[in-house]
Amino acid sequence: MKILFLNYEYPPLGGGAGNATEYLLKEYAQVPDLEVHLVTSSADDKAHEATVGDQVFVHSLPIGKSPQTLHFQSIFDVLRYSWAGYRFARKLLSPGDFDAIHAFFSVPCGVQAYLLGRRFKIPYIVSLRGADVPGYSERFSFLYIFLKPIIRFVWKHSAFVVANSEGLRELALRTNREQPIDVIHNGIDSNHFSPRPEARPEDAFIITLGASRVTMRKGVQYLIEAVSMLVAKSPQIRLKILGDGDDKERLENMVKVMKLESHVMFLGRIPREETAPYYQEASVFVLPSQNEGMSNALLEALASGLPIIATDTGGSKELVADGENGFIVKMRSAEDIAEKLARLIADPALRQRFGEASRTRAEKMSWKNIARQYVEVYRNIS
Repeated sequence: MKILFLNYEYPPLGGGAGNATEYLLKEYAQVPDLEVHLVTSSADDKAHEATVGDQVFVHSLPIGKSPQTLHFQSIFDVLRYSWAGYRFARKLLSPGDFDAIHAFFSVPCGVQAYLLGRRFKIPYIVSLRGADVPGYSERFSFLYIFLKPIIRFVWKHSAFVVANSEGLRELALRTNREQPIDVIHNGIDSNHFSPRPEARPEDAFIITLGASRVTMRKGVQYLIEAVSMLVAKSPQIRLKILGDGDDKERLENMVKVMKLESHVMFLGRIPREETAPYYQEASVFVLPSQNEGMSNALLEALASGLPIIATDTGGSKELVADGENGFIVKMRSAEDIAEKLARLIADPALRQRFGEASRTRAEKMSWKNIARQYVEVYRNIS
């Protein structure tokens, strides 16, 4: 079975969707009768070819990226990938050679999949990731007006549409209530991300957001405000912010104005293979996001055995049972975050119970199982 995979994000480019693709390809490389070709974007000005195992091929095309723009895809970046990816894939494909096309994101990759599928008579599936679903991001509110008919069309002509959480599925159904949409969650590498209680310092209460983009949508400012409410009574608080993004400079200035430099640290981008210790040293994971599909950072925090504080967005309620392995907090509420943090700071036994429950949940969600579900979809539509 031969699959064309389309995703304009792939590490070091992008965030959760790129990381999910990387994990899937590693699992696909273990499937004997499966050959996969990923067409993605290059992180520099050159084209690259790489392999994962013997049967998975990564074709990275230059779209003008630089180290400063690795984690932010502009409309121009997406348009350049759209054209370059389509042209490359058109040369790669031939009638009867590939069995299916898998597009991450409704646009641009779903549009590419529709055009290629029609030309070469190949069925395609679309994985919904977040911002490709109308209503997901306030940043794209104006664009959604024009994109919604295109997205609806791409879904209608696909062989299969899958969301990565029940929350994202429900949002997608607002665009078309008649569209069949299934759910295949993101997975967790529970071997790489695992608890290590001895790594937690006794003299500090470390809060982590995990490996994430630092953008307005992530709601980091509300967590910083929550920290400012607690430092007087809990001076041991340390918030470590990993990653880069277009909101980082504003947040750094905010921390300076609030005189929180000794309590809030910006660590910059950490390679994913080096992020596990940052979860292991933490006492709690906080996801104050205003919108998510299925947060990879939240999944990694579960596997690391952390209590969770998260807003009700995307797949949060599918992963966090309020009062069992963490707390669900109000959106844009620094006060609610502060109140839940204070409870965890005061109760080490509660932190331990929540953390153990998180790990138990994570152990049921391996990438091997997620890859198996996708392979089954490929077989059913080819």
